[in-house]
Amino acid sequence: MNIVLFGTGSCHLCNQAEALLHSARVTVKHVDIAEDDALLARYGARIPVVQRVDSGVELDWPFDESALGEFLAQSNI
Repeated sequence: MNIVLFGTGSCHLCNQAEALLHSARVTVKHVDIAEDDALLARYGARIPVVQRVDSGVELDWPFDESALGEFLAQSNI
């Protein structure tokens, strides 16, 4: 499963989200929204955001281990 984590390098919440993903044994592609004006406008107030590439479905912060598990278990939409 391809997962993208939208955030910034200085975001402590992004670090927490990454730790949850790591504990769920999920490999993620990091996208720094600070490097793209369109992404900054879309995600700036929502980060960290996890996106499933297969379906485009997104999970906004705050989320916990349980919510992340449900998100990852969803079938392709």
